[in-house]
Amino acid sequence: MAASTEQSVGGMSAFARIKAILGGSAGNLVEWYDWFAYSSTSLYFAALFFPKGDPVAQQLQTAAIFAAGFIMRPVGAWLMGLYADRVGRRAALTLAVALMCLGSFAIAILPTYGQIGVLAQYGLLAARLVQGLSLGGEYGASATYLSEMAGKTRRGFWSSFQYTTLIGGQVAALLVLVVLQHTLSKPDLAAWGWRIPFAIGGVLAVVVFWMQSQLDETGAYLAEKAAPSSSKSGGERSRTMSLLRDHPREVGIILVLTAAGSLAFYAYTTYMQKFLVNTSGFSKDTATAIMLAVLVLYMLIQPLIGWLSDKLGRKTTMAAGLTLGGLATYPVMTAIAHAHAALAAFGLIMILVICHSGYAAVNAVVKAELFPARIRGLGVSLPYAVANVLFGGTAEYVAGWLKQAKIESAFYAYVAVVMLAGAITAARMRNTNVTSLIGDD
Repeated sequence: MAASTEQSVGGMSAFARIKAILGGSAGNLVEWYDWFAYSSTSLYFAALFFPKGDPVAQQLQTAAIFAAGFIMRPVGAWLMGLYADRVGRRAALTLAVALMCLGSFAIAILPTYGQIGVLAQYGLLAARLVQGLSLGGEYGASATYLSEMAGKTRRGFWSSFQYTTLIGGQVAALLVLVVLQHTLSKPDLAAWGWRIPFAIGGVLAVVVFWMQSQLDETGAYLAEKAAPSSSKSGGERSRTMSLLRDHPREVGIILVLTAAGSLAFYAYTTYMQKFLVNTSGFSKDTATAIMLAVLVLYMLIQPLIGWLSDKLGRKTTMAAGLTLGGLATYPVMTAIAHAHAALAAFGLIMILVICHSGYAAVNAVVKAELFPARIRGLGVSLPYAVANVLFGGTAEYVAGWLKQAKIESAFYAYVAVVMLAGAITAARMRNTNVTSLIGDD
């Protein structure tokens, strides 16, 4: 039965593969849209939930809640990773998007500090924790699903859509904000217009939930479930302990790579919007427009880098990207801090995100290729989420704290050092291009 499953999936038509990739990545786009809607609109609602202090202090408080959402990501990764390995990749995808829908609608209708006092802050925190739980599970489920559906010969290319849609979610969030900036007055946008992106995200999540419920399950999961030993692997504790006991090197690799890639991503994208306003001196509208242009190009080059990784090797691609990014971060961010022209800031940020694409385009497939199908969902999700809590989720807070301490350039050095550590790890890892998954062509 396992053999027949492998044959049927391995021989899937191009149309069926594209349908699976688009369907599997649609939830990723909506999940990250909802996640980044908070970051892109926080410049407007920070004062409504944290009315005391100057704008930097208010942003620091909203960044703390942004970081708190990451606390739930390892929990979501653990629970959803186990769920994906036991019940299926498709089931994990739909559950994750349902939770994100709940969190987004909650923020859309949440009363402000002026209406219910400190309870508004706790409500915002609770909604972000639900979203963190959702996103923690989404990453591993989507990375595993896309990698198992991609086929061996173009696995880097197809799996790159995981990060393409991740960036696409941020693009969509910023695009919605740009439209609102040009259709609503600034007082209206600050008073209630910031809620619109969250309401849109909730509606989109409902649509994607229906789409993903129609997806096929992956051949790797079906073959694993059909294998005689599939149902005798023990409970959740056994599966988790098996991951830590049998694959410590792989877990360590993902921790370091994710620390580098995630910290750099949040430094170059979500924090960069605030950096352009609070450090470089651009207006909010100009900063949003710059980041929107950057993210569109950043999104479009991911499949190209993924395609190159199928030719050059994912190890080489990732090591080169992290090395170049680590070397470029300090001088380029220093230049951005003193940039006065929007075009100059755009070009400098593009240098950083092009370097980061060496990691971004291939990270999902590299992590999936490190583990066997039985624990692939958990193996991809858990170490990724832990590293995100420690590095990605705290990026904005650390940057803001160092800015308040008047040593902002220390943040550039911090990002550079962590990226170079990731580069060394990537250079020393095995070449995953040769790994075979059930369902490969």
